[in-house]
Amino acid sequence: MPTHSKHPDKERFHFVTFTCFRWLHLFEETKIYDYLTFWFKKLRESGYLLNGYVIMPNHMHLIVYPSKESKDMNKAFGEAKRFLAYEIVKRLKSAGKDRLLDILTAGVQHNERIKGKRHQVFRLSFDAKKLEGDAVERVLDYIHHNPVSGIWNLVDDFSDYPYSSAGYYDCEKQSYYTIVDFREV
Repeated sequence: MPTHSKHPDKERFHFVTFTCFRWLHLFEETKIYDYLTFWFKKLRESGYLLNGYVIMPNHMHLIVYPSKESKDMNKAFGEAKRFLAYEIVKRLKSAGKDRLLDILTAGVQHNERIKGKRHQVFRLSFDAKKLEGDAVERVLDYIHHNPVSGIWNLVDDFSDYPYSSAGYYDCEKQSYYTIVDFREV
């Protein structure tokens, strides 16, 4: 995953991925799903439309559309990830997950520790790829099948996974989080 890449393109769909440090199952451990409503709202306030998503136990895939007035993608996602990290650490502390907290503390790089950073919750940076043509539909299909692919057997039917926009697109079920249908953008 590239680090510190610039993502200047606005008014285009982007496939965004970010991952928990060491692929730890931090989203599942903290049951962070309820907090993501607030987190997605913050992205929307930064000028980003959420067009699709899947939240896995240790990583997240999003399809977003930055408006012309949107904040710089690096800044918007950097801030959003920081607030999400604070909430994850708060929940780990509250649950007494000291072993996980020790791993996150040990993962902080020296130069970041000097600046006061205490926990490395996510892998550095994030990945964002511009989507052209019918790529939005192909990527949606990929992310929606994530809960039933590879090592994951989170549900029997991918459209039943509650932390995904699959039910919205495939069965017209209301999504757990508010999304904007990519076909309407």
